[in-house]
Amino acid sequence: MGHLFGPVPSRRLGRSLGLDITPYKTCTFDCIYCQLGRTTNKTVRRREYIAKDSVLHELRDFLQEGEEDTDYITFAGSGEPTLHSGIGEMIDVIKTMTDIPVAVITNGSLLFREDVRDDLSNADLVLPSLDAATTSVFRAVDRPHESLSVDRIIEGLMMFREVFEGELWLEIMFVRGVNDGADEITALSNAISAIDPDRVQLNTVVRPPYEDVAPVDEDVMVRIQEAFCGNFDVEIIAEERIEVRADILPLLERRPLTLDQIAGSLGMHRNETAKYLRELIEQGAVVETVHGGKRYFGAKT
Repeated sequence: MGHLFGPVPSRRLGRSLGLDITPYKTCTFDCIYCQLGRTTNKTVRRREYIAKDSVLHELRDFLQEGEEDTDYITFAGSGEPTLHSGIGEMIDVIKTMTDIPVAVITNGSLLFREDVRDDLSNADLVLPSLDAATTSVFRAVDRPHESLSVDRIIEGLMMFREVFEGELWLEIMFVRGVNDGADEITALSNAISAIDPDRVQLNTVVRPPYEDVAPVDEDVMVRIQEAFCGNFDVEIIAEERIEVRADILPLLERRPLTLDQIAGSLGMHRNETAKYLRELIEQGAVVETVHGGKRYFGAKT
């Protein structure tokens, strides 16, 4: 299986080429809002989960075909990328291969570790998340590995900000009734002031989650933005909620598409797209065929 996906359109990063360097659902968290489902390997152990030479070889082949449609090379995907012990070496090698900036999307949980901070130091852009600033809410929304504490994570973000020379954009994912209360907003505001990111991005549940959680209403998001404004550069990045049938089926009614083609059209990771396709196949709305050695999905007529 390939470890590159895209380039996919991203509201934050333009055309982003994703590098998926950890196995599916290998993470330090088990977030209640994750669209990929429950974490199956909750861990803080760093190791070379996927051979870094294999990832770099695949990327080199991609770059040889052309770079003009790629705005960022982004470490992201279906697990926590900083769990990969070779991410720093991969970033360094990529910087010798291309001028395309390198981004890392991370939950920020391991930045208290010096080796992780060192590994990300050569990236151009790091996008950590911070969904809570108090212990009870942190445990409720992120369901972290038992060894992790929110205070230590915030401390790690502060230490990384002090040494990192690139851009730091902090994302907060809000879940209705979980981390959108007034006290938590105040605690988050204080934490973000201490971290001092270049940008704060507010998000909410817009893709169908695996669990029964709900997005924060738009007017509440605006009030949160106003509560934060004055201290940092704050933007709301939540997009329109994706409805599986409404967004995927029209694509497949035109012509059959591969998994990567569907994912690219919707700006989603292939694993997330595969989950939705399984649902539609089970519902009898989509059929799967093989042609020329490739697997295609089409709307059932």
